Amino acid sequence: MPVTVLYADGDESGRTATAKRLSSAGLDVHEAATLDAATETIGTTAVDCVVTAYKLPDGTGLELFSTVREAAPDTPCILFTDAATSEIDTAAFEGLVAEYLPSETPNAHERLRELVDELVTRRTQVGYPLPDDEDARLAALEKYDVDDLATQETLDRLTKLASHFIDVDKVFVGVVGEHEERFVSCQGADLDPLERENTMCTHAILEPDVLVVEDAHEDDRFKHNDALDRLDIRSYVGAPLHGPDGAALGSFCLTDAEPRAFTDEEIHFVRLLADETAEQLDLRRQLQAARTGGDDR
Repeated sequence: MPVTVLYADGDESGRTATAKRLSSAGLDVHEAATLDAATETIGTTAVDCVVTAYKLPDGTGLELFSTVREAAPDTPCILFTDAATSEIDTAAFEGLVAEYLPSETPNAHERLRELVDELVTRRTQVGYPLPDDEDARLAALEKYDVDDLATQETLDRLTKLASHFIDVDKVFVGVVGEHEERFVSCQGADLDPLERENTMCTHAILEPDVLVVEDAHEDDRFKHNDALDRLDIRSYVGAPLHGPDGAALGSFCLTDAEPRAFTDEEIHFVRLLADETAEQLDLRRQLQAARTGGDDR
């Protein structure tokens, strides 16, 4: 099936010319002359990529991106415009992730087609499930200094507490980035960063509550994961670490080399420790923002 693109631009001649070039490249292009028309298309049509000018007759392209993020968070967005970056008001749309391509770029239409193909292909070839709010989640994660988190004794106290009260081999706090998971506190082993497709936390951040895997060899998601075997991970319990905006930044996890069940009391304890860990992470974020003069929201 052809890639479906929504293209919004109030300039009819420019919109028609761009849509024609994209269509001739094999893309299924839906045109919109206004923000309202584009928003309606988002509500009625499954699109693979959104391309828009910055200035629209009834709003801006960034407003359209905000709507797209609410309806389909993983949809790639491209701002294709003659507006300079200094003219674009991004203050009200912090956290939006989009590509910027000046329409005055040499061979702009060819580059636009290539960019659409690149972004759509990148999304479809990811070898692991993504949260619905993945772009917003990654934007939220950028506000945290992961290297600084790895030096915090508070996190080590929490993982030690879990290790003391629950009989498992390993306890760790993992932060799930775009392509890998980094471990900012570990008990029972020193874990190097893992590719995201190999981590159980990739699945834990999709859950509204605690993820429990009693036997990875009996779970279709993990039974062919050689990385888990190399790390002697057979059973797992992990609770997502939610930031103040609700985005799952990573997880508080316990693993064991043997299949095992976890009691309701143990699961509740993991949930409490995850909540405390999330509060500590956010405290570090606020302190970092205070030191650098950044946004502490």
